[in-house]
This record gives sequence, C-alpha cells and structure tokens, in this order.
Amino acid sequence: MDNTNPADQVGFDLHRQQTATIMPIAVAFPVAIVLWFGTYYMLPPLAGMEDVVARLVFALKCGCVAILFCFVTGIEAVAHERLRSPAIDPLSGYDTPRMRVNLRYLQNTLEQLAPFVAGVFGLAVYCSDGRSMRAVPATTVVWIAARIAFWIGYHRSSAQRGIGAPGMVVSILVLLYVCTRFGFEIAGTVGAIVPLVLFVGAEGLLFWATKPLHHR
Repeated sequence: MDNTNPADQVGFDLHRQQTATIMPIAVAFPVAIVLWFGTYYMLPPLAGMEDVVARLVFALKCGCVAILFCFVTGIEAVAHERLRSPAIDPLSGYDTPRMRVNLRYLQNTLEQLAPFVAGVFGLAVYCSDGRSMRAVPATTVVWIAARIAFWIGYHRSSAQRGIGAPGMVVSILVLLYVCTRFGFEIAGTVGAIVPLVLFVGAEGLLFWATKPLHHR
C-alpha cells in the first residue's frame, strides 16, 4: 500500500506556498489596524445610543450592510455566470476557475458571517454610549474591506487570499472581548480570564492536532 503524501507526488512546495500566503497577511494587518482606528476616531459619537435596544438595532443595520456587500454580491457573481454559460444547468458539471473561486468565496463568507454578526451584536451590548459604539462600524468596515480583499486576492492566486485574514481576526478579537466581559459579570476577574485561557488552549491543541502527518 502506497502511503506517500499526494502533495509530495506532484512536487508540491509547502514551504513556498506558506511563505506566499504569509506575505499578504503581513501586509494586510497594519492596514487593517489603521483602518479600524481611523474609522473609530474619524466618526463622531453616534447619537441615541444610550439604550441597549438602539445599539442592537444599529448593529443589525451594520450586519445588513456587510451581508449586502459581501455575501449578496457573491451570490450575484455566481448567478450571473450561470446565466451566461452552460452552468445555467447546475447538473451539467460545467464550471470555470472563476466560478470555483466565487463559490469558495461564497462558502467562506457564509462561515465567517456567523462570528462577525454574533460579535458585533455582543459588542453593541457592551458599548455603553455613542462614543464607544463607534467600535461597531469600525469593526464592520474592516470586516467588509477584508472580505473584498480576500475575494480579489483569491482571483489573483490562492496564496493572495491571505490578505483577507484580518476579517476573521477582528471577529475573534471582538468575540473574546465579549466573552471576557460576560465572564467578568459572572465571576469577576477569574471569570474574565477563563475564556481567554480556554481559547488559547484550544488554539494550541488545534495547532498540535492538525500538524502534517509524514507517511513512510
């Protein structure tokens, strides 16, 4: 039985691919940080945000904007290509590299919508006034920009999709903030630390569990 890694059989250079993926990520993060803080400080304090319901409604509106410009546009990209090609019959098996990228973008965006939307709703709960609520549109702007960058980069090469990494990271950071605030409400400082420790531990476990298997 041949246990050779298929990637080795085709001469796949993993190190080169990792380097090509990391470079766009390294460029994207400083830009995302500037964009987040720029949006936060350039916006005036949002009016009428003292009530939690008003803040949740505002977060819902931000979610709608993100869905419209990042998810609906992906659906439309696939729909337009199907309408103008043999792929109009989904059972025909016809596709193009462009359509495959668009379908992968669509699936990836659907997956990332869940943490993003949950994060901005939780963030809105813990933002006490119109000044702190600027964090919600700042997060939304970064997430949208990252999704668009991911989409464009993916069409250039699979490695360049890494330029969209800040979108997922900002969602994770917001969720960690929300969970630590929630933990603090339940059990004080210890309750705030526990989610951070558990998440870091889970990340470490995932890094260990997903390391490549070398077959002989």
